[in-house]
Amino acid sequence: MDMLTGVYSITLDEKGRLNFPAKLRTVLQQNELYVTQGPDHCLMLFTTEEWTKLAEKIIGSASLFNTRQNLVLREFIQPAQKLEFDKSGRLSIPQGLRDYASLLCGAECLLRGSIKYLELWDAASYRAYCDKNEAQYLEAAEESMGNILL
Repeated sequence: MDMLTGVYSITLDEKGRLNFPAKLRTVLQQNELYVTQGPDHCLMLFTTEEWTKLAEKIIGSASLFNTRQNLVLREFIQPAQKLEFDKSGRLSIPQGLRDYASLLCGAECLLRGSIKYLELWDAASYRAYCDKNEAQYLEAAEESMGNILL
């Protein structure tokens, strides 16, 4: 599978469906994605292969008696749903997940590729997130990429 990259501005239709970019559909080579709640109130979308690997690692390392690990299971694993593309290449985002990410029908959304997964954001929420975290981003970039030579 090629990498899931790029930033796409899209709008949810009145039924909560997003018209998935054709460029990404050709990379996926499948007719389904898993979607779940991500950190910072975005949604994360995974191929079946990537979701299976990640979920197995998380569940395999979690203890039913560890409160912090149960938070990850409850907030990340349990809300996950498998979604299939319709004949027009759209994904229908379930209402509960739309509510979590503040995705409103008719409002601008951003679909952002992160190599192995995608993030779906309300556009205004993403801009506010970037504004709030710019200084931290610069520090993190320097820390994690400061020694990389081109």
